[in-house]
Amino acid sequence: MITGELKSRIDRIWDAFWSGGISNPLEVIEQITYLLFIKRLDDLHTLEENKANRTGRWERRIFPEGCDDQWRKYDDLRWSRFKSAAPTEMFETVRDRVFPFLRTLGGDGSTYSQHMRDARFTIPNPALLDRVVEMLDTIPMEDRDTKGDLYEYMLGKIATAGHNGQFRTSRHIIQLMVEMTRPTPTDEICDPACGTAGFLVEAGEYVRKHHPDALHDAKLRKHFHEEMFHGFDFDGTMLRIGSMNMLLHGVENPDIRYRDSLAESVSDESEKYSLILANPPFAGSLDYESTSKDLQRVVKTKKTELLFLALFLRLLKPGGRAAVIVPDGVLFGSSKAHKELRRILVEEQKLDGVVKLPSGTFKPYSGVSTAILLFTKTDSGGTDNVWFYEVTADGWSLDDKRTPLLPDDKLGPAPEVTLTEDEHTKNNLPDALARWLRRDSDEVQRARTEQSFCVPKAEIAEQGYDLSLNRYKEVVHEEVEHRPPLEILADLERLESEIQRGMSDLKALLG
Repeated sequence: MITGELKSRIDRIWDAFWSGGISNPLEVIEQITYLLFIKRLDDLHTLEENKANRTGRWERRIFPEGCDDQWRKYDDLRWSRFKSAAPTEMFETVRDRVFPFLRTLGGDGSTYSQHMRDARFTIPNPALLDRVVEMLDTIPMEDRDTKGDLYEYMLGKIATAGHNGQFRTSRHIIQLMVEMTRPTPTDEICDPACGTAGFLVEAGEYVRKHHPDALHDAKLRKHFHEEMFHGFDFDGTMLRIGSMNMLLHGVENPDIRYRDSLAESVSDESEKYSLILANPPFAGSLDYESTSKDLQRVVKTKKTELLFLALFLRLLKPGGRAAVIVPDGVLFGSSKAHKELRRILVEEQKLDGVVKLPSGTFKPYSGVSTAILLFTKTDSGGTDNVWFYEVTADGWSLDDKRTPLLPDDKLGPAPEVTLTEDEHTKNNLPDALARWLRRDSDEVQRARTEQSFCVPKAEIAEQGYDLSLNRYKEVVHEEVEHRPPLEILADLERLESEIQRGMSDLKALLG
């Protein structure tokens, strides 16, 4: 957890960009990402330098020896060298030499260097660059947790940018989905619409916390850094930001790459992943011609939310599991494609649970009602009961401000302390997680009037595979006794006469 002082430093950097003429939060985070990458290159070069001093030979130089074709030293491109230069000299070095150098990287095959090929330097003047470099240099970036939390804090600011907020899923919702799917050190995890890579980051943090010995095993450590995490997006800015997010959270070389997940063939990726975590973009439609034929074979539709569900089913290997966010329309839509996809989930795969989220979960940039679908790919059925849970409060206010309703240690799905009954009414997530883990035992016995309950597969089939919670929830109506109308009228007449007497007495006093 980062301190208030560190947050205020980041806020000052943000304000510096704002007053310096860059007001788009997405552009701010992109420029900070470039600068952090440049700083990291210098740190890596220093490590290699120290190693070379001990062993007598270089294994890998980040910055080449000697000078460029204009007899300028490559060493001058290092953060530790240019940070102390005069503002104008620093600006020229970064603009004319460091960024062109960034674009030549990529030979090591890492996703970061590949995504930096399109790096654009948009800081407008030397004074702003000097201020930002000075402030970034004073932020402690040695500790992985601090680096990760700082970057997450910066990413959180994107949500204030209107439509740019679409790239952010609230961290506590991501944490709930990760806790429910319980990633293991051998999983291959995919987010086909990864954005800033929040799901992949949180999955990595879960593995570190719950399987600390895994990174001590050479084979599992290589798997963690190079083969475990896969993210696709078709926005270059998001790929750069997502890659940096993974890097700052200690994942050295994840598979974060450009891909139009719905348009490209998935035959080479079919049945490759054991876990999918995603909040794909929805409320859109594509032309049949621009949609992958592999997905059209699963279900004939133009709707992106249904196409993404079809994609998840293709990407998962048998036994693989998924936790994905869908709009409510997927749960009860009446089109042939809606019904067919729900039938496939219930009859041909194993639909484990449906978690209804409050309609304010994605405010301020969207008020659409959503739910989390949890399922396992079996290709042979297996659904017995579907577990439903209605989240009425997620720990934050459900208005556009989304302010926390509880202290930090009582937020999220796994708070540090046990919540009281009153606190539960403000944060349902710990209860949802606890009940999910008991879905095959005492949860089956719960009444339909409670916050969670199970519904047999046969009943869901009878309802046309409708997965909306309200279809199965029973509402208890309290009996209210009303007074007879004549009695109420008599009381009104009595009050009226008392008012008239009071007015007569007042007139007598005034007269």
